[in-house]
Amino acid sequence: MSPEFAGHLSEIAALALPAIFAITFHEAAHGFVAHRCGDDTAWNMGRVTFNPLKHIDPIGTVLMPLLLFLTTGFLFGYAKPVPVNFSKLNHPRRDMVLVALAGPCTNILLLIVSALLFYLVPYLPVLFQPWFFESLQYSVAFNFILAAFNMIPLPPLDGGRVAVGILPDSLAFPLARMERYGMLLLIGVLILIPMVGVQYHKDWNVFGHVVEGPVNWILSAITKLTGVG
Repeated sequence: MSPEFAGHLSEIAALALPAIFAITFHEAAHGFVAHRCGDDTAWNMGRVTFNPLKHIDPIGTVLMPLLLFLTTGFLFGYAKPVPVNFSKLNHPRRDMVLVALAGPCTNILLLIVSALLFYLVPYLPVLFQPWFFESLQYSVAFNFILAAFNMIPLPPLDGGRVAVGILPDSLAFPLARMERYGMLLLIGVLILIPMVGVQYHKDWNVFGHVVEGPVNWILSAITKLTGVG
């Protein structure tokens, strides 16, 4: 194996591993909370697991992140949604909110754990420190982006389900009916519009710009607190 090829593999691993962990834990959290709230659908299908193969979606986990990264430099993806039968939940409207919040809250927890792991960097073998540091940076960024994106109040995103659960019926029902169009809108904003912008030499990566500032601030704060970087 050539040093150049080994370097590429190392870089891919530093990028891919945090993304896989973030997506896998996100989906497993949805299934676990649903199970605790009375719905065993995901549990019986083997989806309440940290095995990433159970959650990988060919488009959302592989194709979409690749296209985004190559066209805009922005990395984002999603996993195969965990099935939830809301009619089985003990308190459907309240528990729907809890199930939806489980994913983003898990990503925030992973972000915090990743930030704390920066303290370990100086104690690692010198050759391993740069790779571990880079991987932790990706973990912080990806978990923040995944949590922020999923809290957009548009079904079928988690934020949309939270909004449907807490809004009065007059607003919740029309919002819930938007679910069939929600993913098309998101694909348009995240992929199509930035790709069109590239053709006209314009930067139309709106969501990327919204989260870039907070992500950079978090990484800068972590670097100062831990004294590494």
